[in-house]
Amino acid sequence: MKIATWNVNGIRAREAQFHAWLQADAPEVVCLQEIKAGPHQIPPMLCEMQDYWCYWHGAGGYSGVGLHISKRISPEPPSFVHPTFHQETRIVEAKIAGTTYVSVYVPNGGKDFDAKMRFLGSILDYVRQKQERGEQIVICGDVNVALTDQDVHPKERKPRAIGQRPDERELLQKILDAGVVDVQRALHPNDDQLFTWWPPWRNMRQRNIGWRLDYVLASKPVADRISECVVLRDIGTSDHAPVVATVRT
Repeated sequence: MKIATWNVNGIRAREAQFHAWLQADAPEVVCLQEIKAGPHQIPPMLCEMQDYWCYWHGAGGYSGVGLHISKRISPEPPSFVHPTFHQETRIVEAKIAGTTYVSVYVPNGGKDFDAKMRFLGSILDYVRQKQERGEQIVICGDVNVALTDQDVHPKERKPRAIGQRPDERELLQKILDAGVVDVQRALHPNDDQLFTWWPPWRNMRQRNIGWRLDYVLASKPVADRISECVVLRDIGTSDHAPVVATVRT
């Protein structure tokens, strides 16, 4: 089973790329961020996919998330819901076979840093509540925080830059400590070339000068069954690449 997350940076601009990747890779859970489109603006080809239950949640040319569940793991339509701290079409979840899958797009923080910290704080509370109830979760998405300096290319390290600030990193670490595993880093603890976002200039992606901003965060029972978590750096023209985790079933 595969769980995928991708900040597409505009689904209408990436329609053909997304559809081709989905057909080729066929992950069972697909989490999208920054779709920049309301439900009525989604290309029809992506709303009527035969093999998926599709949920698009956006409000125009800003933010927005998607969550698509393969009918192979959910023969009946799942219930797509929003946690209580939902805002700006940034989060949606669905529970399948005892595990809750979450697609999340954390604010960048450039225009309202306090709002970003409040959102991360709400995620922390959410993870704690799930942990207290013994519920398994997988949170996928663009968290807009590079957890440590290892997650930023040396040429991009700026201690005061939003996304690298100590207070953001501390809060993200608290989320991990509350009961989820940073799957990619757990599988690749020493890889300092592991990036998911690249500044869209000076061939930064081709040179792999980037940041790791996109995560698969899973409850330990799920994380223990994940054998691989890779960045598909050659897929698409978004400034982010898809991240795909493979779960042993």
